[in-house]
Amino acid sequence: MSVTLYHNPACGTSRNTLAMIRQSGEEPVVVDCLTSPPSREKLVALLAAMAMKPRNLLREKGTPYAELGLGDPQWSDGEIVDFTLAHPILSNRPIVETARGTRLCRPSEAVLDLLDHPVATFVKEDGEVVTPRRT
Repeated sequence: MSVTLYHNPACGTSRNTLAMIRQSGEEPVVVDCLTSPPSREKLVALLAAMAMKPRNLLREKGTPYAELGLGDPQWSDGEIVDFTLAHPILSNRPIVETARGTRLCRPSEAVLDLLDHPVATFVKEDGEVVTPRRT
């Protein structure tokens, strides 16, 4: 299975997601979403695959969200995409794309449903133990 992770190495959630993917036996294609953000076409495709509006992907903490006035409903979806492309830090992460689907993996254990062989248990960086749901 091909796995692509849109990753920020400075983000604990993103690091935990990467570790869960690797422990499942997959070596993902890792795209640093800050230094090599997806193209406009790819970002729009990822949003469509997640059935998500661009505004729902925005991150407020540690970003120029407030100074850009992005809480104002005046901005269209296309404009929000433009802001995200101009300021990649605005995009929430990690996003994982697999044959099973595409998802914003917040919390990191959301990735488990996208993997063919998810780990039985995983210990996050903060010590929290994760056990996958059985479906």
